[in-house]
Amino acid sequence: MTPVPDFSLKQAQAGHLVRLVPAGREHAAVIHPLLADAEVSRLTGTVHSSTGLAQPKSGDGRAEADPGGQVPWSVDELAEIYGRWSVAEDRIVWVIEEVATGRIVGESVLNDLDGGNLSCGFRIWITGARDRGLGSEAVELTLRHAFEDQGLHRVSLEVYAFNPRARHVYEKAGFSLEGTLRGALLFDGGWVDAHVMGILADQWKARRGGIPTDPPPAGP
Repeated sequence: MTPVPDFSLKQAQAGHLVRLVPAGREHAAVIHPLLADAEVSRLTGTVHSSTGLAQPKSGDGRAEADPGGQVPWSVDELAEIYGRWSVAEDRIVWVIEEVATGRIVGESVLNDLDGGNLSCGFRIWITGARDRGLGSEAVELTLRHAFEDQGLHRVSLEVYAFNPRARHVYEKAGFSLEGTLRGALLFDGGWVDAHVMGILADQWKARRGGIPTDPPPAGP
C-alpha cells in the first residue's frame, strides 16, 4: 500500500547534538533576532545586496532579515506566521535546538508537500553554530523523518552557488546535483546560479544507519 504522508503530524526529532522541535508562536521571540544575521540572509537568497533591506518572498508568508540587522516585521507578526505553520498541512517547520546548551540556532523545514508524488522541498538555516556538526545532524534528522516516518519518495532543495559549504553538507547527506538554474538570484548587481539537488528514498535507505533511531539517554 502506498503510504500517505501527513504533514499535519508534527513531531520532535532527537539526535545527539540537536533536537528538532515543532515551531510554534512561542518561538517567535527567539527566532526573530536570529533572522537579522547578515550571513543567513545572504546565503538563503533573501536579500539582493550586501546593504539592502529584504523584501517579502512569495509563497513563504514572511520577509526575511536585512544585512543591517533590522528585521522588517515585528515579533507579533512572526508569531502569527508560526501559528499558521504549526497547523499547516503542506509543511513541517522545526526550530533547531542545540542539545548541549538548549539554545535555538535555526530552522529546518519540509515544505511544498506533493502528496500524489510523495515528494517535498527542504530548506534549513543555522546561525552562530558553524563547524560543530549541528547542521549535518539536523539535515539527517529531517531526512529520516521524511523517508522513514512520512514515507516520502523524494526530497529536493536549491542551494546558491556562493554557498559551497552548504552544498558539501547536502552531498554528505546523500543529495545529488540534478541541475542548475542559471542566473536565479540577483545579488550585488550580478547574477548567481542556484543548484537543484535531490535525494530519493532508495538512496536514503542505502546509506541509513548514521543517526540512531532512539533518542540519546538523558544525563551528562
